[in-house]
Amino acid sequence: MTKLKAKEKYLCVTQIASSTRCERGQVLSLKGLGLGKIGKKVMREDNNCIRGLIRKVSHLVKVEDSNG
Repeated sequence: MTKLKAKEKYLCVTQIASSTRCERGQVLSLKGLGLGKIGKKVMREDNNCIRGLIRKVSHLVKVEDSNG
């Protein structure tokens, strides 16, 4: 992982369900977040773009706030 900036807020996103029976747009949203396998975790900046991707696959991921 790269160094996280101290002032920016980050989200820890974990995939908790399979994307097997999902629509193509939801699978692409998972890939856009950097996910693809159950249990994988990524840290992403907290901004509107990332929030939109998370909202689209909210039933497949778990989100936690992180202070970097």
